Amino acid sequence: MDKIIVKGLRVFAYHGVNEEEKRDGQNFEIDVTASLDLSAACTSDCIDDTVSYAKILKTTVRVMKEQSYDLLERAAQRIAEQLFKDFAQIMELEVLLKKPEAPIQADFDYTAVLINRKRSDFH
Repeated sequence: MDKIIVKGLRVFAYHGVNEEEKRDGQNFEIDVTASLDLSAACTSDCIDDTVSYAKILKTTVRVMKEQSYDLLERAAQRIAEQLFKDFAQIMELEVLLKKPEAPIQADFDYTAVLINRKRSDFH
């Protein structure tokens, strides 16, 4: 299956279990891989035959900012739910949600969750 990939989307939002995370916010980084059939767009060269990566970006940012969640798992799930709702062409999604500034006393690049969902998971 073909894929549209958004890598390294940076969003400032207010997710986390700790009160200061909800109050002060922090940076998150998101990778989205959407699987869909791009054969029509490959032939037509028409934006109407694909899913605009700009719209994927906008939807992902909106979900990250519209509500605060305790868990990365829930935020990633909400991104997947909304992308499936907004774009009927998407058949599968992989969402990697990174938290590079997690309030943990350790030297690390980021903490993250990675979810894989199929449209059929939502019927």
